[in-house]
Amino acid sequence: MTGKGREIADMMVRRKVDMLCVQETKWKGSKARNIGGGFKLFYHGVDRKRNGVGVILKKEYSKSVVEVKRVSDRVMIVKVEVEGMMINVISAYASQVGCEMEEKKRFWSELDEVVDGVRRKERLVIGADFIGHVGEGNSSDEEVMGRYGFKESNVEGQMVVDFAKRMEMAVVNTYFKKKEDHRVTYKSGGRCTQVDYVLCRRCNLKEIGDGKVLAGDSVARQHRMVVCRMALDVKKKRIRVRTDRRKRWWKLKEEECSVRFREKVRLGLGGGEEVLDNCATTAGVMREAARKVLGVTSGNRKQERETWWWNEEVKESIRRKRLAKQKWDRQSDEKSRQEYKEMRQQVKRDVAKAKEKAYEELYERLDTKEGEKDLYRLARQRDRAGKNVLQVEAIKDREGNVLTSEESVLRRWSEYFEQLMNEENQRERRLDDVELVKQDVDRISKEEVRAAIKRMKNGKSVGPDDIPVEAWRCLGEMAVEFLTRLFNRNLEGERIPEEWRRSVLVLIFKNKGDVQTCSNYSGIKFISHTIKLWERVVEARLKEEKAYDGVPREELWYCMRKSGVSEKYVRVVQYMYEDSVTAVKCAVGKTDWFRVKVGLHQGSALSPFLFAVVMDRLTDEVRQESPWTMMFADDIVICGESREQVEKSLERWRYALERRGMKVSRSKTEYMCVNEREGSGVMRLQGKEVEKVEEFSKLTRPERHRESLVYCQEENEEKQENADELKALSKKLGLPYHLSSATD
Repeated sequence: MTGKGREIADMMVRRKVDMLCVQETKWKGSKARNIGGGFKLFYHGVDRKRNGVGVILKKEYSKSVVEVKRVSDRVMIVKVEVEGMMINVISAYASQVGCEMEEKKRFWSELDEVVDGVRRKERLVIGADFIGHVGEGNSSDEEVMGRYGFKESNVEGQMVVDFAKRMEMAVVNTYFKKKEDHRVTYKSGGRCTQVDYVLCRRCNLKEIGDGKVLAGDSVARQHRMVVCRMALDVKKKRIRVRTDRRKRWWKLKEEECSVRFREKVRLGLGGGEEVLDNCATTAGVMREAARKVLGVTSGNRKQERETWWWNEEVKESIRRKRLAKQKWDRQSDEKSRQEYKEMRQQVKRDVAKAKEKAYEELYERLDTKEGEKDLYRLARQRDRAGKNVLQVEAIKDREGNVLTSEESVLRRWSEYFEQLMNEENQRERRLDDVELVKQDVDRISKEEVRAAIKRMKNGKSVGPDDIPVEAWRCLGEMAVEFLTRLFNRNLEGERIPEEWRRSVLVLIFKNKGDVQTCSNYSGIKFISHTIKLWERVVEARLKEEKAYDGVPREELWYCMRKSGVSEKYVRVVQYMYEDSVTAVKCAVGKTDWFRVKVGLHQGSALSPFLFAVVMDRLTDEVRQESPWTMMFADDIVICGESREQVEKSLERWRYALERRGMKVSRSKTEYMCVNEREGSGVMRLQGKEVEKVEEFSKLTRPERHRESLVYCQEENEEKQENADELKALSKKLGLPYHLSSATD
């Protein structure tokens, strides 16, 4: 309740500090969080009462974090990429004087290991509370320290010097001649010492312009901040033109904006009540009306305020505390010490009061419908802030070389996803023909279009055409008339507008592996909301008739025809997939468009239904009733009474899918055994051992098809008991036991 994080952020702004190492944070956990003012704290601790380290970065550097390693509650390292140069920042907190020697050795061993792991060509800076005094003068130690330490050295200080020697580091804040007040890092009870240091590689010492202690801040009661100025020889960053300015479509919820938007669109299309038949013209008029009526954003991400309760009263209280601390530092008498102590308590009270008031207002707002959305927004902000790495600009090529130029980065992303999304597995050629179902289809009605609009949710990210479903919904019957005519033209001509073929792929880091490796990112496609409406209409009709990435399209057409789908709808879907293109949106911009020839459209409203059609047809011969086989999208659960039985079923599934160009993921397939007897053996898939687990986590969308295998061994052969137990087990898998791949 002290607001210490925001106080530190304000101090960093005032002192122009970009990176700050903090120790003895006493925060439990291994997370990242925004502390206000655009600063982000990466921290690690295991006990709320002792130790804990952290690194605080300015906004532009926190967005360039490549890696975070939390070694212990005394050592952590953050790697930051700055214009192609890697800077490693280590925060360390040495064991206190009274600690056991074993604990001290463990700390230095951890620090040695971390420093050894940093490549020589990368910059390395250590900010640490070493608890030791390196002393004044540098007799016999001039290669690692200057002459401007403080007073006498001690055993712990010699450990710092020895560490610097073996790691070829330099103790930065001993190289600059400063008055005593700018060398003392710890002051308490009339005792002044130097225990906090900044270290860098000796070969980079020339890049350090200055180093000293800053007195007068009240963030810490006893320790003072050591700062150094580091000048890096990097290329000047080219300012890129922002392309992510968004129209404020959410303002359509306001009645006045909604009315003005409808009128602007009507006038833009000639003043009539009907919308023109031309799709591109209509879309252009809608975008221009939105720009003029609703406005556009600045293109900057809205600052996620972790300290939204921070107000002017708290700021003033913090300022008075800082002045009291400066007075105590100057006078060092009992009166000034008491004044500073009282101001510290006052700050705590003011912060608690501000938080209480802010939370009361928040709770009142959460009782409203709009407040529910605020709750989810806050949760997303907190989740985003808690991630160490979101995305970086510099990535690696195939050979592992780091690419930094905008052109090479965009080329690499395009190359990677174009290959990934067009990779087709081997499959057997079909010899049997399928009978085509040729029949007339009814024209699309207004009721079908209204139903499709109603099923679409608000607040979803728009596709390349930048028109959300809210815009169509706002236009009311005018939109229904236009979309009905447009969709009927699509149906009759078996064609769709060219702009619907485009999609944008947004990158999401998987939170594992090297952040600069393309394969550690997954992509989410953003497609036009208008084509989603069209797909809703087609999907509803296909339902009446009766791992997205790797479905061969020839198999899709075959399965649709095999399921008795009218040839008219098959050709309509085929044209939706013909010549489809996408672009990758990354930290440095958007790549050129490239074609996607394999797989279903991710993010499409129609894809789940099409995938279900394919899976039904391909697994007709191997699928069993629940609970022996359970499916949800491309997650599959196979159950059996013995290892041999499950292994045999798995092989049948693998053969049925892979002979048609689909693939079972070897890395994601795992099995669990209930009531296992000794010597039951291991599960294998094509000779490769399958990972055994004690329990299944809830199934999630994998890169390819994921299989979870269960078999139950019993001494008796009462199959009903086995089945009951397997049904109960299915609930533990995260899937309702009644789900299967059979069509409803």
